[in-house]
Amino acid sequence: MSLVAGVVAVQGDVAEHAAAIDRAVAARGREVTVHEIRDAGTVPDCDLLAMPGGESTTISRLLRSEGIAPEIRDHVAADKPLLATCAGLIVASRDANDDRVDELGLVDVRVERNAFGRQADSFEAPLSVAGLADDEPYPAVFIRAPAIDAVGEAEVLATWDDRPVAVRDGPVVGTAFHPELTPDSRIHGLAFFENDEATVPAIEETD
Repeated sequence: MSLVAGVVAVQGDVAEHAAAIDRAVAARGREVTVHEIRDAGTVPDCDLLAMPGGESTTISRLLRSEGIAPEIRDHVAADKPLLATCAGLIVASRDANDDRVDELGLVDVRVERNAFGRQADSFEAPLSVAGLADDEPYPAVFIRAPAIDAVGEAEVLATWDDRPVAVRDGPVVGTAFHPELTPDSRIHGLAFFENDEATVPAIEETD
């Protein structure tokens, strides 16, 4: 049966997330239809959901004004997976450390915006991520990245510079980095197919 996925498309790397979802699903011999979500009404039909980065105050405002926020909360309450990346993690958190952000309260963490620096401080780091196949380091891309400075009930999946940068809280996986900006779709696989991620190898880059 074909899966239905949604990428919240109010900001961020929408096409890149859609491509990563395609790769992760295809690696399991399945098919998926990916929808770009800009208004209410599509999320209830989705099996999988991704919320990209961007500017967290803008994302949270648009999710609220377009009526998407309660649909995302209902999606998670139904135990359907959500991958929230960078600013998406900030919006999904219980505490964004910023009164301008209307948090969804889906991930029991407190975050610090731009904790790893501004755009000029972007970097790539090899991460050890719990649950990924083959124990191969994950090539995480950090761009204006937040960090997690307090963890409640969430499970820490990866750290960098002694700070949590990937967590799982029920059906939600949140990352401070941008997994859509690498051909390695294991983070999307981990978020959407937790129980069989260990069977799927990393994608090797070719020249």
